[in-house]
Amino acid sequence: MEKMDTRPKANGKALLPVLVFLVLYLGFGIYFTFIDPIKGQMGFYVMSVVVAFGFALIVAFLQNPKLNFEEKVHLCAKGIGDDNITIMLFIFLMAGAFSGIAKQAGGVESTANLLLNIIPGRFAIPGMFIIACLISMSMGTSVGTITVLVPIAASVAATGGFCLPLCVGTVVGGAMFGDNLSFISDTTIAATKTQGVQMKDKFHANLKIALPAAGLTILALIVIAIQGGAAELGHYDYNFWLALPYFIVLVMALFGMNVFAVLGTGMGLFFLSGLFTGHLSFADAFTSMGTGTTGMFETMIVTILVASISALMEVHGGFTFILEFIQRHFHGRRGGMLGIAFLTGMMDVATANNTVAIVVAAPIAKTISEEYDIKPEKTASLLDTCSCIFQGIIPYGAQLLIAARLADISSVSIMQWLFYPYLLLVFVLMSIIFDGGRKGATKA
Repeated sequence: MEKMDTRPKANGKALLPVLVFLVLYLGFGIYFTFIDPIKGQMGFYVMSVVVAFGFALIVAFLQNPKLNFEEKVHLCAKGIGDDNITIMLFIFLMAGAFSGIAKQAGGVESTANLLLNIIPGRFAIPGMFIIACLISMSMGTSVGTITVLVPIAASVAATGGFCLPLCVGTVVGGAMFGDNLSFISDTTIAATKTQGVQMKDKFHANLKIALPAAGLTILALIVIAIQGGAAELGHYDYNFWLALPYFIVLVMALFGMNVFAVLGTGMGLFFLSGLFTGHLSFADAFTSMGTGTTGMFETMIVTILVASISALMEVHGGFTFILEFIQRHFHGRRGGMLGIAFLTGMMDVATANNTVAIVVAAPIAKTISEEYDIKPEKTASLLDTCSCIFQGIIPYGAQLLIAARLADISSVSIMQWLFYPYLLLVFVLMSIIFDGGRKGATKA
């Protein structure tokens, strides 16, 4: 007996909330970035992403007259109350607290400076890439890594006679490597929890793609370094005890320990090391954790709004419409994976925020993966990787804008030196083309 299709009837109008969000957020971002810039403010941050999604939610509520207001609220509550969404919100809080106390204790600077003292001057550029990879994996944030390392990269360029955009692009590439693979990155949290997979499984799927791309990037940078001069790196002050917690957290994460245990241990270690070295007072420790969690509030609110909008769009037939579109244009399991990659990349180009892109694309990607029998960890890997690729190369994204501002160059000038994101895109496509995943109920 043929299984009855319980999906709602395809309805392209159900996607109107997404269109409203894109018009507001992308429209204002383009206007205040390229047409009427506001001095000292990034154009894509004039229109709050929360406000844009708020208007999108209103539109979603005005649609589907078959349901009354109370029924729509119930659908939103079910979407927000999903186990994976709830876990994701808790992890965001802990990741914020961890980031806050680590920064206040001075762990980021000590870790970076410790690694900088090891690098030979002739290999400063590939060394900067490796350091950016490690720091970003430990911190879980590409923006934080860029903020710390770009001023150092500018110094390396000046003393070694290297191209400044090359040095800055090297740091950005390394930062995106760590952001993509870190167990405490908000992109990893969003990608894994929305697909219901373990972080270690997504990590292994990611590593097969990211490691070859990083290896080729290092080789290319070594060739450039050999052809260039030697930078005078000098000596950077660091405290080993403040750097140690990051390495412990990194090792714990690589061994696949529970993310709550990893973050909790990290906070405890930074609390003790900060007090022991005198870099952190008892009061500052708790204040910094509060500041860190506050910094996650926007991401959490966006997650709640998107979960609500997605629940309403799904019932109204929006997901079915996208799925049928992909079935018409992307055939087979590989086509499904290309569809997920394309959807995620385009959402990042539109939102200029890789976490938001994942949260928006994730429920649709989950539907596609179930329809095409794609492994959940592969779907999570595609969500995280593709969002990081495009976030790392769009000139109006926070990463390139902040890097360009710190180095006093244009974000466009950095783009040609982003070896790692471009190579990562190549390896993502290769992983899809040569996919050896499970076969089964794949829709042609």
